[in-house]
Amino acid sequence: MKSVLITGCNRGIGLGLVKHLVALQSPPKNIFATCRNPNQAQELKQIAENNQNVHIIQIDLRNTGDYDEIFNYVKEKVSGEGLNVLINSAGISSKFTRIGMVKQTDLEDHFLINTIAPIMLTQKLVPLLKEASAKNSDKPVGTSRAAIINISSVLGGMGANTEGGFYPYRTSKAALNAATKSMSVDLKSDKILALALHPGWLKTAMGGPNAPLTVDAAMPVLISFLQKLDETHNGGFYSYEGKKMLW
Repeated sequence: MKSVLITGCNRGIGLGLVKHLVALQSPPKNIFATCRNPNQAQELKQIAENNQNVHIIQIDLRNTGDYDEIFNYVKEKVSGEGLNVLINSAGISSKFTRIGMVKQTDLEDHFLINTIAPIMLTQKLVPLLKEASAKNSDKPVGTSRAAIINISSVLGGMGANTEGGFYPYRTSKAALNAATKSMSVDLKSDKILALALHPGWLKTAMGGPNAPLTVDAAMPVLISFLQKLDETHNGGFYSYEGKKMLW
């Protein structure tokens, strides 16, 4: 991976990915980390200060009209090499809700952040992904060439839904899965891989303290799986360990 863009890096999975990517024996040349408020992302700022390959991009992903700023910044930094990997990690999750407690505003907020933002950001960055794919035509399909990794969830899989509830989160992640599948078809001829990934139930602000897995334990396994991706994974739904998930 020469260049990686990760959304939602102020904490949780996004921050964990940045931390573990910079620690690789051969880290990416450029790691673009988006966050809404850098002043509240002190750990990310510290990482960027200690690693010149980490670039913080301040953006509120709800403002899709501002995505030109991301495109222009990344384009300038990669200098014609394109963007190898886009990881749409930013997401929100409300509390568990049964049908009688669902609010329209919660549904709208979840779809905006969990579904619309990843689709629109991917659309904006496709030219840079195509550029990377063309520049690395000697490499197989995967993260060393060009790939879109959409962070989904087991809760977005209908085949595994035996508990109900979680309407805003489940539906927005199921929609993201559908979008990922379409991306894998639309961009296949450009040799750009698209994958939906369940990162595990993690001890984060979103996952809560009862989650069985820490971010630091999951990220090396997740990154190792990403490094092994090939065209057989295109359009799939996998766990961070590389196991196929139920749609």
